[in-house]
Amino acid sequence: MKVALISDIHGNLEALSAILREIEQLQVDDIFCLGDVIGYGCDPGACLDLVDKYASVKLMGNHEFAVLKRLSTDSYTPAAKVSTEWTKQQLTDRELTMIAEYQMLHEFEGITLVHSSPVAPDKWQYILSADQAEPAFDHFSGNICFYGHTHMPMIFREMPDSSPRQQTGHDFDPADDTRYLVNIGSVGQPRDNDPRACFVSYDLENSEIKFHRVEYDITKTQGKMTNAELPDVLVQRLAVGR
Repeated sequence: MKVALISDIHGNLEALSAILREIEQLQVDDIFCLGDVIGYGCDPGACLDLVDKYASVKLMGNHEFAVLKRLSTDSYTPAAKVSTEWTKQQLTDRELTMIAEYQMLHEFEGITLVHSSPVAPDKWQYILSADQAEPAFDHFSGNICFYGHTHMPMIFREMPDSSPRQQTGHDFDPADDTRYLVNIGSVGQPRDNDPRACFVSYDLENSEIKFHRVEYDITKTQGKMTNAELPDVLVQRLAVGR
């Protein structure tokens, strides 16, 4: 079995379309989406429809939680608040119902999928350091937990008698005697100084995890966001990947 894992699309239709074309070439058996299909970008409805069509697993992200009014945006940046309110106004009742059916966490073949952290999936905690990763290993039972939320492709390995080992996202073959937290990066708003869309494929049979970067028409996305009068900081960051 070979699967593709995508996350943090953030209403970026051009990025999502590009990675779906790449995934088609990989001939995967399934696609799993780890949340934040919406927010920031200006094509939330189109992205929701594509994810609904192609992904068998769809997880709740904090931006879905926010538009469902299950999460306060008080701690959001001004730009995030504006984009959340804009997104709410764009979504139809059908799309809100679709989002409400997303799962908080999913497990398959001994693998855990979550948007933010397995410690408390509905609290939207970040895993950006070894100290933050350490308690997360106590909250899933299998060897691998894939997650998103930070927009930073990253790998943590559980180490005996020490803090987890932190690495940037790279292709690797997971060992049977090692446990991993794997951040799959962001499709629509990367923040690792690489503006290309990011996703991960996992070949379970051959035990291979690969990070994929895909170019897309950033200028087109930026133009649409500008026309929608979304905050300029959200427009400009796409070109620099941070």
